[in-house]
Amino acid sequence: MSVTAAFPLSVRDLSVSFGSTTVVNSVSFEIAAGECLAIVGESGSGKSVTARSLLGLAGPSARVTAGELELGGRSVLTLSEAAWRRRRGLDAGLVLQDALVSLDPLRPIGREIGDSLRLHTTMSAAARGRRVLELLDAVGLPEPQLRVRQRSGEMSGGERQRALIAAAIALDPPLLIADEPTTALDVTIQAQILDLLEDIKRRGTAVLLISHDLAVVSHIADRVAVMSNGRFIETGTTAQILRDPRAEHTRRMIAAVPADKPRGTRLSPGESRRQSAPRLRDRPAENTAALTPATPDIVLAAQGLTKAFSRPDGTRADAVTDVSFELERGTTLGIVGESGSGKTTTARLLLALATPDRGEVRVLGQAWTTLRESARRPLRASVGAVYQDALSSFDPRQSVADILRAATGERGQARGAGPPARVRELLDEVGLALDVLNRRPLQLSGGQRQRVGIARALAGRPQILICDEPVSSLDVSVQAQVLDLLDDVQRERGLSLVFISHDLGVVQHVSDRVAVMQSGRLVELGTSQQVLTNPVHPYTRQLLASVPQLR
Repeated sequence: MSVTAAFPLSVRDLSVSFGSTTVVNSVSFEIAAGECLAIVGESGSGKSVTARSLLGLAGPSARVTAGELELGGRSVLTLSEAAWRRRRGLDAGLVLQDALVSLDPLRPIGREIGDSLRLHTTMSAAARGRRVLELLDAVGLPEPQLRVRQRSGEMSGGERQRALIAAAIALDPPLLIADEPTTALDVTIQAQILDLLEDIKRRGTAVLLISHDLAVVSHIADRVAVMSNGRFIETGTTAQILRDPRAEHTRRMIAAVPADKPRGTRLSPGESRRQSAPRLRDRPAENTAALTPATPDIVLAAQGLTKAFSRPDGTRADAVTDVSFELERGTTLGIVGESGSGKTTTARLLLALATPDRGEVRVLGQAWTTLRESARRPLRASVGAVYQDALSSFDPRQSVADILRAATGERGQARGAGPPARVRELLDEVGLALDVLNRRPLQLSGGQRQRVGIARALAGRPQILICDEPVSSLDVSVQAQVLDLLDDVQRERGLSLVFISHDLGVVQHVSDRVAVMQSGRLVELGTSQQVLTNPVHPYTRQLLASVPQLR
């Protein structure tokens, strides 16, 4: 591989290992000025370790070797930590997924961005101030004079990500490394960040994009490298990789993208033992002892739900306003909207984890939110919940066996006895092997944790599942497996689902009906076909226009 300064980044035979485990195995690539290379792959494939090793951030226990590792035509293989601190920001900027963690919560954004200018340039304080305002304006943050005084906690997710990008490009580095920069963002904010990255690329900056979102990659990347088990299994132009992939692994990743896949279409390979079970809306659910619906086809009804919260200054913020909908037995209602639209507050109201200021929720025709908790507790088994962050919803000290025994009401087991039959049934239902029982949540992969979360939700044999962003933190292949699992379970049990997400492609795939929320209000409600192919409300049209399409 020839190397010239025309390549802001040039890598040959990069390997990274931790102890005896090699996580990046002899990868080679280069990026030209004004070009974007995307590295795509599943969680654990080595994408982020590759990106961090390029800037000396793989960690003190990492062993990094390479035949060649050059930034701006200069080798960085033998740099000390002190030398790295002088090079980071000058030769390459780094944008991470979680801007809230990456930014100092105690410092105003202006100081956060200005520090790199103070440390790496001879600019005066006044000149640095002007440069910070220019950067905030360049990344599209409105009212830069106000933003420089704000801390990260006072900004939205999209605003924080823009501020992080401003900090990364403050010194005009020839290379920008963006590691999952849009994963946690709503579709409209995601579209804005992608436009910003495209503009940065047009100015001549080389961009290394790390992502598992193939639609995002198709929007901005010129070339794609597909990574699996620490190796590049194929590379090529974006059009070639996404339209005519050679590797079976790549074909499976593309097939797993849910957008435009009809309801009931399987996203992950392999036959399911439940695949032949029909989804019957008039099929009786398993748990009929606790509640009997007054109207057989309506299992959950929200009527005029309204909820407000107090701000620190004493004013009230309306989170949900006059929201009403019904869920039919055996169907899925998707609820979509941006962050702050009221989706999660609605979920908490449906689960009776928050009390509405006005309105009520009825479950299987019976009172639900108006009951005292002591009266509601025996009925809670009828409504299960699957959360976005399974890890934080578990006690990290408990094993999977402890979690599932508690969920099933099993209080213990005799020494030497195997797991209770009900626990074994749940593991089988969600496709987990018995060997996970002795593991704790931190010892599981993201997909395994979410499967345990689903098993826990199913333990009480519910008739209704409330799923709040259950796949938003998963890569595309694991997401496909979890979506297929939920479809299987729904078919087998006759479950009714409320599926909350900001990902319209996922919602389109899983939902029979869709509710669109904006600023706490329900602005559109109808069948999935009606809402997502022929929307009436301007906000729904704006959401759909912002969704990146796999090109």
